[in-house]
Amino acid sequence: MSDKTSEISKKYRTWIEVSKLAIEQNYKIFRGLLSDKTKLLAVVKSNAYGHELVGFAQCASSLGADWLGVDSITEAKTLRTHGIKKPILVLGYTLPAHFAFAEKFKISLTVSNFENLNALAATGKKISIHIKADTGMHRQGFFENELRQVCGIIKKSPNIAFEGIYTHFASAKKPDSQNETGKQIAKFQKSISIARSSGFAPLAHASATAGTVNFPQAHFDMVRIGIGLYGLWPSEETEKKLAKKINLRPALSWKAVVSELKWVEKGEKVGYDYSETLRKKTRLGIIPIGYWHGYWRAFSKKSFVLIGGIRCKVVGRVAMDMIAVDATLAAGARVGDTAVLIGKQGKEEITAGELAKIAKTTHYEIVTRLNPLIKKEFI
Repeated sequence: MSDKTSEISKKYRTWIEVSKLAIEQNYKIFRGLLSDKTKLLAVVKSNAYGHELVGFAQCASSLGADWLGVDSITEAKTLRTHGIKKPILVLGYTLPAHFAFAEKFKISLTVSNFENLNALAATGKKISIHIKADTGMHRQGFFENELRQVCGIIKKSPNIAFEGIYTHFASAKKPDSQNETGKQIAKFQKSISIARSSGFAPLAHASATAGTVNFPQAHFDMVRIGIGLYGLWPSEETEKKLAKKINLRPALSWKAVVSELKWVEKGEKVGYDYSETLRKKTRLGIIPIGYWHGYWRAFSKKSFVLIGGIRCKVVGRVAMDMIAVDATLAAGARVGDTAVLIGKQGKEEITAGELAKIAKTTHYEIVTRLNPLIKKEFI
């Protein structure tokens, strides 16, 4: 256990450590893939994918990220009130009631429908916008045949600055999606042409992490790097293709103290509804975290934690605030020791991806659903 972890474990029952060195390594990898003319937007939305919004945004800003991307005006406000001055783009929908804040604190907004565009034009607020183009994913965005009308509205609204135009790829996580992603790239290029032929010069961006590594022809003026900055791959297919060339390093480790240890006899039942019967005399370790913290009930009897570098299986059902694990093989374990729920300890590692497979989901969901009240320590 590092001195820093030992110090932290005296203050918290559970905490998340975020490695500044890992963030820096990941940032340099993606910056190295870009030309000098291509900007990098660090996506810190959704509490920085569970890594903590302000702390991660500060790291990304200090490393040289050109822009920061958030989901909501609330996240943008949080960054501004913490003194972050980098350009910020709200990627999600913004209610008209918040336009005044966007103007005051120079927050750029995504506009993806006529209702929002007309509401913005009517307010007279001086706001920079990025128009979202729907090139096939069919979530946010204007269709190509609507963009001339969009440009017309903006031309009649001197308060609106047409700062950017962007789209999002539906299947760029699949390196072999050349046909589908290629069609989206072609549609986006037409969207850019319409904007420029209408007299505008917006910043064009399309690629997130997967698009950046799998489709370098789609870097345009800026890329939006999210999951990759956190050291996680956008998909197994992309990892299989590029892991030997790109060495991503997970930035997040989730830890907790061992709060209790006890020997329980063979044949005894453990947990709610006596959901598991012990097949041998077992030294149970109690860890004070549960599904409220983001440790899914789906992990019951299936997942592991690390104690003393030993894999200890979860016994019985994951409760709201507590789990029991089989710590028999962690012979030297003591109350107060550190258990690792996600991350490395000794030669062993438990990844967010491993937990995601148990829960039949994606590691995106595992990390973003970590309770935001868990203390984050950037080390």
